[in-house]
Order: sequence, then structure tokens, then C-alpha cells
Amino acid sequence: MPRVLLIEDDPSVREGVELGLRRRGHDVRAAATGEAGLAAMAEFRPDLLLLDLMLPGMNGVQVCRQVRESSQLPIIMLTARGDDFDVVIGLEAGADDYIVKPARTEVIEARIRAVLRRLVDSGPGRSALETHGELTIDRVGLTVTKAGRPLALAPSELKLLLHLSSAPEQVFSRQQLLEHVWEHSYHADARLVDACVARLRGKIEDEVGRPRYVQTLRGFGYRFGPL
Repeated sequence: MPRVLLIEDDPSVREGVELGLRRRGHDVRAAATGEAGLAAMAEFRPDLLLLDLMLPGMNGVQVCRQVRESSQLPIIMLTARGDDFDVVIGLEAGADDYIVKPARTEVIEARIRAVLRRLVDSGPGRSALETHGELTIDRVGLTVTKAGRPLALAPSELKLLLHLSSAPEQVFSRQQLLEHVWEHSYHADARLVDACVARLRGKIEDEVGRPRYVQTLRGFGYRFGPL
């Protein structure tokens, strides 16, 4: 079972989530502050980070940014307000998903599994190694390079790129992408898609304002190419 690092300052939430995940077989390490959580990362070596957005001192957004400076560890944010503007900031900082508190253990477990589900069906007859312009996508090794340079993509960014590039020129709505990439379909979560697209473009495009690979069709959604 995945090893989960939980950073949550509310004792009741922290203890409840920790106990619920332990009962489901997870190895869980919990911390009450961002600083303590970051200190625990090197020793614990988690598979996923559950990160409260509103932490005292170093807040969740700051923790997320610091983690992303050196790691593509999957990150799920915990927030008390689903419509909070800070959620968008957190997603832009590199979080892969978010959960609105309070949440049942079953919901948290489902989101963890969705974020960690890295294997993508490349489809019958598809090559494991694909080249699109300067991008080379390895669908088996789950790596992406641009002009020979490896790109560090967070799990949600990689899943999004793999899904879009599996059908070049096909337009995918935000709802379709939510269902296939994040495996949930709440309309309010369209910002997950938009924030992830923005981060992905920042890594694969030469000019973010004139995207070559991930293009927007206003009113419809996103597509990969044409190049």
C-alpha cells in the first residue's frame, strides 16, 4: 500500500484521516506544520503527500512550491472551502488534486488511488515510443523528453499529456478530461484541468501564449496538435 505523508494542523482531522488510512493498510506519517512535514519527507520517503492548504506558519501553497522544486511527488491538497481562491493558487503551485474537508476515508482513498494510477493503456497497435515535433513520449517508461532533455512532469501533468496525445487533433471537453485523468466528474473541478494545462504548457511549449502542442478551442475544450 502507498506510504502517505499527512500534513494537517487540525488535531481531530489529522487523527481521523491517519486512523482511517491506517485501517485500510497505509503506512502513514503525520505532521502538524509545513516545516515538520518537510523535515519528515527525507526520512519517510512517502509515495504521496496529503497537504492541508491552511497551515500555520508555512502554508500549504508554500510547502507545495518547495516540494516541486526538487520532486514530482504526487500531492493532494486538503481544503475546508472548495471555492476558495487559494485552491487555484495551490493547483498552480503543482498540486495534482484537492479534497474538500470534511471527507470520508473512502473518498480520500479513492483520490489517492486515482492520482497514483500511472499506467495508461496505449491502445492496440500504438508504439510505446512516440515523437511529436520536439517531444518524445515513452508510454511504457512513462517519460517525456523535449529535444532530448528529460521533462519533470507531475503525475497529473503526465496523465493529461498521455491522454491528449493518444488522439491527436481530437477535442476533449474539460468534463471528459476530468473523468479520464482525475477519475471524478464534478463540474466545479474544471479548474483542475485549466491549472494542469497551464503547468503542462509551461514545461512543453516554447511560447506559452502561442501553444504548439496543447491547444484551446474556446467553448469546447483542449486538443493535442496539430503541429
